[in-house]
Amino acid sequence: MSEIRAVRWSAKAEEDLFELYLCLAAEAGAEFAFDYTSSIRAHMESFRTFPERGTPRDDLSPGLRSTVYRRRTVLAYRLADGELEVVRLHHAGRDWTGDV
Repeated sequence: MSEIRAVRWSAKAEEDLFELYLCLAAEAGAEFAFDYTSSIRAHMESFRTFPERGTPRDDLSPGLRSTVYRRRTVLAYRLADGELEVVRLHHAGRDWTGDV
């Protein structure tokens, strides 16, 4: 696959990221929460050059892939038409397999 020209976040993934920010801000402070969630965005942007590196999860939904960030956050995404769409984000062992 050629390089991805855009990384988009679904509305649900944006909501997941914001909820994670709020949770982390309450536990560890706003600066930590901002740094962590910004790093997640940067992590997904890094997939533009090699988007297939995530794990295929066709068992959950056709074309779905997943990756783990810092062993605590699972991101589910799809590739289509030169774009990567982050579909969902789950943190700290939450079950995400029925949500995609």
